[in-house]
Amino acid sequence: MTSQNSPFSKRFSHTKLFDSPTPIQRLNRLERELETNVRLYVKRDDLMGLGGGGNKLRKLEFLLGDAISQGSDTFITVGGLQSNHARLSAAAAAHIGMTCELVLTEVVPRSDEAYRRNGNILLDEIFGAKIHLLSGTENALDFATDRAKVLKSEGRRPYLVGSGGSSPVGCLGYANCAVEIMEQEQEIEGGFTQIIVPNGSSGTHAGLAAGFVSVGMDPARISSYAVLHQAKETQLSTYELARATLAFLDSTKSVYSDAIHVSDDQLGGGYGIPTSAMLDAVRIMARTQGLLLDPVYTGKAFAGVLAAVRSRAYKPNDAVLFLMTGGLPGLFAYQPAFEEASYK
Repeated sequence: MTSQNSPFSKRFSHTKLFDSPTPIQRLNRLERELETNVRLYVKRDDLMGLGGGGNKLRKLEFLLGDAISQGSDTFITVGGLQSNHARLSAAAAAHIGMTCELVLTEVVPRSDEAYRRNGNILLDEIFGAKIHLLSGTENALDFATDRAKVLKSEGRRPYLVGSGGSSPVGCLGYANCAVEIMEQEQEIEGGFTQIIVPNGSSGTHAGLAAGFVSVGMDPARISSYAVLHQAKETQLSTYELARATLAFLDSTKSVYSDAIHVSDDQLGGGYGIPTSAMLDAVRIMARTQGLLLDPVYTGKAFAGVLAAVRSRAYKPNDAVLFLMTGGLPGLFAYQPAFEEASYK
């Protein structure tokens, strides 16, 4: 199944931004390194070619499709200084010939040059986005809303999207992915015991959960590691967004709050703040498989997978699928953190 011919793509406005399905690969060398009988797999949503790749392209296929259907000419969204969603919004807008404006806030307490000038923020400018930089105390969505009003007064037709593209429209991208995984796991003996994802603005987990429910699969097989807020707040936002997505799909099926599993074991000091477990996870994945996790999302979430394997939380022969959501450019913004760790 490709994203173009999925059941949700046929029903809702949609524009093609990547080739699907993304592959699922087994982490054989990492399994040997960990001396585990648990089967570890990754779904490579980092391999989407546009803009450096990453999970936000799934959401943007529907968000930009909706913007095009409304005749919009300017895509406005919000995020942190090193937002993957902002970078991919800029790239996708450039790809379809739409103007992009990004409202970015300094929400992570880092002031080094690598963080402020490298990684995603460098690419935002290269992709031609107009950047509005705010302090961490300012409300980005309020600013973006006011900016949209100004553009409308100038005769423009802006389309405003919140943090992470995590709306019911954006979640359709991961409802699609749920169907994709369902088809791919037919090749996996016994299917996947558990599917693990990072959870920031809740859209990836919520979209998958809504997609699973819509096709009769158990959403409780999905677990996420919170990287933005504490588990209780993240679980509630994920549950509410999954419900809203199902309502948007006009589904008669329901998702229950106890089917949404979120852990904040790997959150550490908060969003974008490195942890030793994250740094170790990035290195072990790179040195056993040659694959690159990012420091904000997948690095922390995969640290949770490693901790679970090492503590024997999974049974022998369990099959665990980890969703690699991308974010590679963020590694360059965190160069000082990796350098400091290497000397400890």
